[in-house]
Amino acid sequence: MSWTKRAYITEAMTEIGLADYVYDLTPAEMQSALRRLDTMMAEWEGRGIRVGYPMAGTPGASDIDVETSVPEVASTAIITNLARQLAPSFGKQVAQETMMTARKSLSTLSNTTTSIPEMQFPASLPRGAGQKSWRGGYQNPFFPRPSSPVAAGPDSDIDFE
Repeated sequence: MSWTKRAYITEAMTEIGLADYVYDLTPAEMQSALRRLDTMMAEWEGRGIRVGYPMAGTPGASDIDVETSVPEVASTAIITNLARQLAPSFGKQVAQETMMTARKSLSTLSNTTTSIPEMQFPASLPRGAGQKSWRGGYQNPFFPRPSSPVAAGPDSDIDFE
């Protein structure tokens, strides 16, 4: 069983000092926090940090009680970074330890989830001065056209045309 969006929001609120046993969030505050969570995760997705967070098609269509299927390694980064974003809305200041944990955990998460895309050299890239043929002289000063393209995904190829 994985975390729900509501659980992330509740933990972030606890992180900034608004514990659920003392402070009851209104439905409007929960929706605002949910939008902040969704936009933060969309930003991470855009930066290449992909953790499998379920995105809604429109801003108001997100379900707060849906299970996220996010790996446990991402929980600290999500909670502390969400707390950083929510604190000013509630007139709270984030503790220095929370700020450091948020930065460190996001950096670790970024390093573990971001992948470098595979690429092939295009046929227009020059080989360079050290790439002379053993027969002497240049036969072709450019890299050869790839015979088989690199797989861009599970079912697709990169098209060089």
